[in-house]
Amino acid sequence: MTRPRFHLAFPVRDLAEARAFYGDLLGCAEGRSSPEWVDFDFHGHQIVAHLAPAEAPPSTNLVDSEAVPARHFGLILGPEEWRSLADRLTTAGVRFLIAPQTRFKGLPGEQQTLFFLDPSGNALEFKAFADDAQVFAR
Repeated sequence: MTRPRFHLAFPVRDLAEARAFYGDLLGCAEGRSSPEWVDFDFHGHQIVAHLAPAEAPPSTNLVDSEAVPARHFGLILGPEEWRSLADRLTTAGVRFLIAPQTRFKGLPGEQQTLFFLDPSGNALEFKAFADDAQVFAR
């Protein structure tokens, strides 16, 4: 069975910054665009950066003792792909909101996670589970 593709539109302050961040740093191929938006291939999912420089930043909630942005998006990667991304972001000097770490250690849903902001302040989370069956574990 093929999984449905996810679509997310989100605000950015500058499309050139978005292209450099999502295209160059994260390696997302660019799709269609206009002077007000740009489509990106986010590991097979469509994300759309919409020019909206006045958008307010999100608030946070506590998750496993960390201040997690209430509004964020990202991907669940395989452990090796997650480690490779964490290394690439660290090498690029990306400032982490939550540095690469293990969350819920020894508990159901144990995962590797990291959070960072794009240039417009949108929060992204990338995570990995050693056991994919734990994604929805309680």
